[in-house]
Amino acid sequence: MIILNGGSSSGKSGIVRCLQAVLPDPWLAFGCDSFVEALPARMRASDEGIVFAADGGVTVGAEFRALDAAWVAGVAATVRAGARVIIDDVFLGGAASQQRWREALGELPVLWVGVRCDGVVAAGREVARGDRVRGMAAAQAEAVHKGVVYDLEVDTTRTESLECARSIAARV
Repeated sequence: MIILNGGSSSGKSGIVRCLQAVLPDPWLAFGCDSFVEALPARMRASDEGIVFAADGGVTVGAEFRALDAAWVAGVAATVRAGARVIIDDVFLGGAASQQRWREALGELPVLWVGVRCDGVVAAGREVARGDRVRGMAAAQAEAVHKGVVYDLEVDTTRTESLECARSIAARV
């Protein structure tokens, strides 16, 4: 299992696609964006679900946390069943977010990868994407890494996704 953690617009999704291309075996990819998209619409703007503030802040409620715990447990079960999985996540809670994965995965082997990107560069990507609340990338650029322990870190500020993926693949 490979878990990528980085802020919004840091380049995780591009790295995931490249990893799927360069790794010799098939790997499934799951991400927090697809999890959020799978939520009922009413939970994407609810205090019990997830709220994206105008300044880029993100808050989650109890219903979100419960479904997230079930999703994480489901991904862990998929890995235990024999699938190779890459996770694209944003550890909004820093070390606590990593701990939720550690608890669900138990003794499963995991390569923890920090995906860093300068906040100004990530903010520029955020504007170019047009599908994110402005301010999210800058707010998350460093915060998501607080207290998180990695096996490997890559920086997409000036490094292409394919080169980052090759560095990660070399550690698998």
